[in-house]
Amino acid sequence: QVQLVESGGGLVQAGGSLRLSCAASGRTFSSYTMGWFRQAPGKWREFVAAISRTGRNTYYADSVKGRFTISRDNAKNTVYLQMNSLKPEDTAVYYCAAVPGLRIGVREGEYEYWGQGTQVTVSS
Repeated sequence: QVQLVESGGGLVQAGGSLRLSCAASGRTFSSYTMGWFRQAPGKWREFVAAISRTGRNTYYADSVKGRFTISRDNAKNTVYLQMNSLKPEDTAVYYCAAVPGLRIGVREGEYEYWGQGTQVTVSS
């Protein structure tokens, strides 16, 4: 089992940047595929980005491709989401998620463990 704690959210102006972090407990972090999801008010939680266990493979939602970068440091048990050129429509609670194995999932149901979320607000 793994516990996830997100940090790094906040208020930023449109065009600005934020870096989210997700710290994982446990000694087997490198065995988990990691993902980021977000949920805006009144909307379903949606996929943002995912990264393979080694970090070699990544996948992004079309809405963030070219602006967001997911990365991981297995030595620090941490996954990151660098968010650049932020837009008001990126405003949401951002969640870190983990699933053991090789498959890079893009659906909420494919992930087993979730953090509590961190709020990102982008003002226009």
